[in-house]
Amino acid sequence: MDALDIQYHQTPVGELVLGSFGNRLCLCDWKFRKNRAPIDKRIKNCLHVEFVEENSETLTLATHQLDEYFERKREKFTVPLLFCGTDFQKWVWNELLKIPYGKTLSYLELSKNVNNTKAVRAVASANGANALSLFVPCHRVVGSDNKLVGYAGGLQAKKKLLELEKNELQQELF
Repeated sequence: MDALDIQYHQTPVGELVLGSFGNRLCLCDWKFRKNRAPIDKRIKNCLHVEFVEENSETLTLATHQLDEYFERKREKFTVPLLFCGTDFQKWVWNELLKIPYGKTLSYLELSKNVNNTKAVRAVASANGANALSLFVPCHRVVGSDNKLVGYAGGLQAKKKLLELEKNELQQELF
């Protein structure tokens, strides 16, 4: 069985577990999230791998880019990504990649973007199954009333991430 290299990385908003396989990042998720085990199982089954705590060039690049993001020196990530999920989940995750830094979108708006306004719950579920937090910016999805709802890293982390991005934009205006 192949190995998926993992490393842990502490950020200002919580500890992440990062994983790479075949020179692509397939895991950047909250170490202590509620659904940690099912996410890991999905990735292991998808890639037919076991997790091994090793470093890789991809993980080094990912941690470097995360540090730059938290230092407000990076708005876009360039690490190659590998999605492990259903076609629908991958479709939603690709839509998340289109949400600009510092902007938010509601679950309903995201459903419209995937051409199915009746799929709000399915879109929210796919959003919650995202195993590439920050790199696939699910924190930029909010409730229809612009309230913060559901986030694997916790609502406090989501709030801090959105504030970090908003502050960056405000600094650029002055």
